[in-house]
Amino acid sequence: MTKTILFQGDSITDSVRSRENELEVYPGHGYATMAMGEIGLRYPEEYKCINRGISGNRIVDVYARIKSDIINLKPDYMSILIGVNDVWHELGSQNGVDAEKFEIIYSMLIEEVKAALPDIKIMLLEPFVLKGPSTTSNANHADSYPIFREEVGKRAQATKRIAERYNLKFIPLQKKFDTVYNPENPTYWLWDGVHPTPAGHALIKEEWLKAFEEIK
Repeated sequence: MTKTILFQGDSITDSVRSRENELEVYPGHGYATMAMGEIGLRYPEEYKCINRGISGNRIVDVYARIKSDIINLKPDYMSILIGVNDVWHELGSQNGVDAEKFEIIYSMLIEEVKAALPDIKIMLLEPFVLKGPSTTSNANHADSYPIFREEVGKRAQATKRIAERYNLKFIPLQKKFDTVYNPENPTYWLWDGVHPTPAGHALIKEEWLKAFEEIK
């Protein structure tokens, strides 16, 4: 029987995916599509992959569509990458989600998904950030990167705690990006400090595949 893998998150997962129909004509240009390709190659016809990432989403936005874009799809596996917009929206328009509420809402989402789909296997990807045009300055802060780094780090820590609390697979990414980051070419991995380049998406894809192989 074919199993369903759901990719959930914000623009990093969305990556300009098609909204046309349920056939997933174009699932985007990011790590999710890269992972889908590898899964299809390794396990022909064994998995159906769905991308439901939406650009700009915060944890509250994912929670708001928990029924239509998670539970109703009845996935066997789900990965979530969320957290940077909870910080970014606060810095830009004072419409973010603070770290405490982020953890509360994220925990509620996991509890409700597990209650509705008790056999689902879930992977939580760590949110990340690097220095780049969008993270070093904005309308409200001349030097926003220290705030970005600290606050995204708080969401990363919350994500890890949630994974541990509910016995889910946690996929660390910040250290991976820190290790490869080159200050002489700061936009090689994340072109604006948030959104991955093809190389950045490939890095995420590799970590995603390692985790999937461990839980499948």
